[in-house]
Amino acid sequence: MSSHMAYNPLPFMLTREGYKPELAPPLREILEVVKQSGYDGIHADIPAGSTPAAYLDLLAEYGLVPAPGYFAADFSDRDALPKTMETARKLVADHAKLGLDRIFLAEVRGILPERNETPAQGVNRDEKVLSAIAEGIGKVAAVMAAEGVIPCLHPHVGTRIETEAETEFVLRCVGRDVLLIGPDTGHMSWADFDLEPFLTRHADRIGAVHVKDYRRQVAEAIKAKGKSYQEAGAAGIWTEPGRGSIDLDGAMAALSGFGGWFVVEVDIADQPTVAESARVAGQWMRSKLETRLRS
Repeated sequence: MSSHMAYNPLPFMLTREGYKPELAPPLREILEVVKQSGYDGIHADIPAGSTPAAYLDLLAEYGLVPAPGYFAADFSDRDALPKTMETARKLVADHAKLGLDRIFLAEVRGILPERNETPAQGVNRDEKVLSAIAEGIGKVAAVMAAEGVIPCLHPHVGTRIETEAETEFVLRCVGRDVLLIGPDTGHMSWADFDLEPFLTRHADRIGAVHVKDYRRQVAEAIKAKGKSYQEAGAAGIWTEPGRGSIDLDGAMAALSGFGGWFVVEVDIADQPTVAESARVAGQWMRSKLETRLRS
């Protein structure tokens, strides 16, 4: 099964000390790192003031193409929903001009502060609120799909779509014609998804994949000590694929029929430099894709 691999340059901005966008180098330097690390593409994010055509031209200079980007919102806020829908429509219209037909969709992290304070445990779940979230996602997803771009639900620690049960609930509520799945191996493992069975069960609904690894011992310590999402990042919960606790070979086997984008998203680099992190992760990802082609 042929697939492509892309890189999300988030580690240039997200550090163990927190989110520091001022540390990011110029975009051209980032693109050079992505190119030299062997990726086919980069997480789509058109710079402010640019256009889809200009962005495509810029990426082409580095032999790269855009891969699915990301949309996050508070889908339970009914008053803000019309604005959210219009923002989503504009974003995916640009995605379509980039030649993309998939985008990751997630809730904004931190709406329920307890989910940041007590991560990956599904605290303070509210069925009524979850129903409102699913309803909002359904409306936003329909707007996106009308533009030719299908959103892929992205479970994320620290949000109200954090656990396997919450993810399954939204997937049941929103039709597969307008909502696919955008699994993240790291966030789902931290939140105790039964990862391989989940991926196998939903194999024909997966639209794009985020790949990262995590350290289970860090997650267990964070839970035991009552530490926060931010403290987990500072403690080194994230690492490059193949260096942590996830059975990623098993996950890749469950994804054997998937032919779309694998987006490497380490969150926080676990190497001396972000460039080295991108290279290490890229080597691992490329080896797995080449193995798929030979099998």
